[in-house]
Amino acid sequence: QGFQARDYQSDAASSLIGNGSPGSGFGTIVLPCGSGKTVVGILVMAALSTSTMILCPNITAVRQWKRELLDKTELTEDEIGEYSGERKEIRPVTICTYQVLSWRSSASEDEFRHFELFSRYSWGLIIYDEVHMLPAPVFRITAELQAIHRLGLTATLVREDGLEDEVFSLVGPKRYDTPWLELQKRGFIARAYCHEIRIALPSDMEVPYALASGREKFRMAAENPKKTDVIKALIARHEGDAILIIGQYLEQLRALHKELGYPLITGSMPTKRRDELYQAFRDGTEKVLIVSKVANNAIDLPDASVLV
Repeated sequence: QGFQARDYQSDAASSLIGNGSPGSGFGTIVLPCGSGKTVVGILVMAALSTSTMILCPNITAVRQWKRELLDKTELTEDEIGEYSGERKEIRPVTICTYQVLSWRSSASEDEFRHFELFSRYSWGLIIYDEVHMLPAPVFRITAELQAIHRLGLTATLVREDGLEDEVFSLVGPKRYDTPWLELQKRGFIARAYCHEIRIALPSDMEVPYALASGREKFRMAAENPKKTDVIKALIARHEGDAILIIGQYLEQLRALHKELGYPLITGSMPTKRRDELYQAFRDGTEKVLIVSKVANNAIDLPDASVLV
């Protein structure tokens, strides 16, 4: 459709398809959050013009990809399929979640029912969104799908289990990597200002904290009730901005939701309601969202200006 790609996005796409050397159609692209990894995927798809499967970490990401493809290409609704728990469409471009593809009725079952269906199809290109998730035992099966070209996209190749190097053997070597600061200096990504606010524990928690184990100390500090007043002050300071409050512990997030009254998004919330709240945040009708780790991967909220 002729949208203007940025130079680094074109370079990233060309790094996978440009030189025609053996194995050049396999590789991983590392770009910071908000720099347009989806655009890189679209450029590769346009250059190859082949049947494509896009694997995503969640249903929200599936629909983001579809929205971007409809906006930035000449593909039609009929050419883009969603293969999820809600729909089972296989089209020239099919977008699927890792979870659906690796689903089994029980852990002891050998057959991955949906995987068998996809493995019989001839894919020209497979795009692994958030490819750092691929080494997880539950998702590795998806790397066995056969394709002429494989593209991995991620903002970070860091994993808690230290298996990030396995991405290269499962998908292909790192072909392009541009750090956040370089794109920030060139004006492609907003400058980030980071502040750490240290908050003392309430006096009645000091002795229990001193006697607790290391893991218990971490959680007690994380759920420090004094944080609530600081969060209130930050929201007041940034009134009118688009604010995300993200946390790890659901009990703490529910307490904040009750105290502050802003919408809370967790993994137990129905997808439809989640998407409605994300869209309201993009539209500016919801200025503050409280989110769990469900918002960590592949959620496109470009107008967020404050993260607590």
